[in-house]
Amino acid sequence: MSYVKIVIVEDDPDIRGFMEKAFANVPDIHCTGSFESAEDFLKDFARINADVVLMDITLLGMNGIQCVREAKPRNPAIQYLMCTSHNDAERTFDSLKAGATGYILKTSTPAEICDAIRDIHRGGSPMSSEIARMVVSSFPNQHQDNDLLASFTSREQEILHALAKGYSYQQIADKLFISIETVRTYLRNIYTKLQVHSKVEALNKVFPRG
Repeated sequence: MSYVKIVIVEDDPDIRGFMEKAFANVPDIHCTGSFESAEDFLKDFARINADVVLMDITLLGMNGIQCVREAKPRNPAIQYLMCTSHNDAERTFDSLKAGATGYILKTSTPAEICDAIRDIHRGGSPMSSEIARMVVSSFPNQHQDNDLLASFTSREQEILHALAKGYSYQQIADKLFISIETVRTYLRNIYTKLQVHSKVEALNKVFPRG
């Protein structure tokens, strides 16, 4: 039986221990390591064996966003699922620009976390309507970088606008006469284009802070 290899980066020992125990009972998800800090994770990165990393955003020292920004270029195949205590759209958006592929609240049930891991491993990239609105709002910005915006196809922009309006994946698929898997593929492409390690200066123009 194939399984998804995961690594946990979480500074709260209770939460980290809870996750480790929860995954121990899931046959298709195998935890290959856990770390209490971004620094420890990066120090051992060459030995990391993971398909998906559960990354806490609010780590002590280097935070999870900074960690993903540094780690993603080292091994682009590893997917990062950001864990946050509250639905902070701006920090989540920053995570996506750093190279994360999805995010989930720490209040999610073990089953929901497992489903998110499976979804990302299959090629999915969950995006909320709040995050989609932040991406869409950047399009008319007078400081936008035309080369980067040109990389978003008309269909990708169409999907982002639908998400921003609160449409579900199924509703978008029905509206555009495509499958949910195709919607997920478009979203994965959008996430890839948002990663800052490839066009830092361009993204600073397209997505200015403040």
